Formats: sequence, structure tokens, C-alpha cells
Amino acid sequence: MTKVNTYILALATLTLAIPFMGRAQQTPVFSEYNYNPFLINAAYAGVENGAEATLSNSGFNSQFDGTPQNLSFTFNTRLNEGKMGLGAGIINDQIGVTNATQIFAAYAYKIYLNDNMHPYWKVYDRSFISFGLSAGALLYNEDLLQLGLQGDPNFAENINATLPAAGMGILFGHANFFAGVSIPNVLGDTFANQDNIELSRPMYAYTGYHFATNRYDPQLILKPSLLFKYENGAPFQVDVNLSANFKNAFELGAGFRTGNTFNFVAGFYLFKNFRALYNYSQIALGNAPIANTHGILLSYRAGDGFGRR
Repeated sequence: MTKVNTYILALATLTLAIPFMGRAQQTPVFSEYNYNPFLINAAYAGVENGAEATLSNSGFNSQFDGTPQNLSFTFNTRLNEGKMGLGAGIINDQIGVTNATQIFAAYAYKIYLNDNMHPYWKVYDRSFISFGLSAGALLYNEDLLQLGLQGDPNFAENINATLPAAGMGILFGHANFFAGVSIPNVLGDTFANQDNIELSRPMYAYTGYHFATNRYDPQLILKPSLLFKYENGAPFQVDVNLSANFKNAFELGAGFRTGNTFNFVAGFYLFKNFRALYNYSQIALGNAPIANTHGILLSYRAGDGFGRR
């Protein structure tokens, strides 16, 4: 039986997780969930003041056949004075002979907790809880005949399936603090019509804080974050990350993922509305170059852009 594990790149993904085969690595891309949380939690839709579009690609330049590759595009925006958010995206993952494409739409509704505790003229940090739902379709293909394995019934024919996908998430935010929980693939393989397809239901939890040297004119912002991933049949995963933003112009970061994987990220901001990041992940245990991946993430945020966070 072919085992397909859903994950994000991330983030992950909120119905934002993309299924992977069990024999493939199960590591979400470092930059994905830190710089595009919408990938792993639909509740993030509309959180920022301006509409945001993000394009990312990882594993694109590997010299080894079968290395995991991911390409994603997402868009989300706020509505009704920030009380609601809408978003959509398309994510394609390829590992060896397996190709999975997910198309989804997301809706989020926010409840502000402290709007009535302050006079209208006073500047204050709003606390909110956002509830998100996502729905879409997963197009899954496994070209098993390409492997050329004779005499094994498990590899006697290709696998092609189109499955419904749905996810849910919740997000709490206050000032520079955030915490969220999401289940990207609630349906799993419930509607699969082939016995050799098995989709898992990963759960994500993440939190972080932005420490600014000066709230009104930040020259340096430190951004520690944690991500936890639970998936039945897979090791419990923890990501620990720290990045630093300098004068809202450059960003550098590093992190560690259980399983002896180190992550590095570097990027810059342009005209306050554009962001470009490069990330690199390396497994430090043994000589496993196939697991080392490069990635690029490009984002555009309307309005105030990335100038105020």
C-alpha cells in the first residue's frame, strides 16, 4: 500500500498541506510557515492590513533525481474592516514519480477581544481570535510504471485520483505575539476510491513573538518562533527558529529541526511592499546531499506593506 503524508511547506498546509509519500522526507520548508503562515493555517487570511501575494519554490536546482520539489502561489486579503479574510492558492509538490497539486480557497472570521475596553481616540494593541476554514481539491498522480518494477502487484498500474480536501485552523494574536493551531487535511482519505491511497491528517501548532528595539521606529526586530507537527505514524517534529530584521531592509535567520536538520534564510525588502528571501536546509547527520534543499520566496503586500509589523 502506498503511504501518502500531507505536509506543508508549508505549511504546511492549512488544506494547506500537500500529501507526500511515506518514504519521502516530511519536513516543511523553513521559510514557508514563518513568512507565509497562510500555507498552514487558513485563519491567517486577512490578518495583515494589506492584501498579500506570495510565490515560493524549493528544491528547484537539485542535481539528484527524485529530490522533493515544491511550487506554490497564495493570495489573501482582509474584508469588512478586518473582521473577515479571504484567500486562495495552488500548491504543487513532486517527489520522484509522485506529483500532487492542491487548489484551495479559504475564509477566516475574526473576533476582536478588547475593542470596547479603550476609547476610540486611543492607540492600542488589538487582541483577536481568528477562525479559518479551507476547501479545495487534490489532484494526485503516481507514475509507478516508470519505476519498471516487474512482478509486484503494488506497482502494476499508475495511481490517479482527484480528492476533495478541507482544513481548519485557529489563530490568536496580540501586538507582536501570535499562536495558532491547524489541521490542514481533515478529510484525509475518506473519499478515496482506491485502496492504495492513504492520506494522513497532520496537526500543526506554532507560536512566535517579534521583539522590536523601538516600537515606533524599529531598527532591529528579533523574531523567535516555534512550530510543532504531529502526524500519526511519523516522529513528532519541532522547529526552532530565530531571525533578525535590520532597519526593515535585510533579514537573516537560522533554525533547527528535529532530525538534525539546520535551516538558514536571508533576504531583503524593497520599496516596503516587496520581499525576496532565499532559504537553505541541510541535514547534518551523515552524508545525505539529496536532502539538502534551496528555496526562494517572493512576496508583495499592498498598503503599508512590510514597513509596519
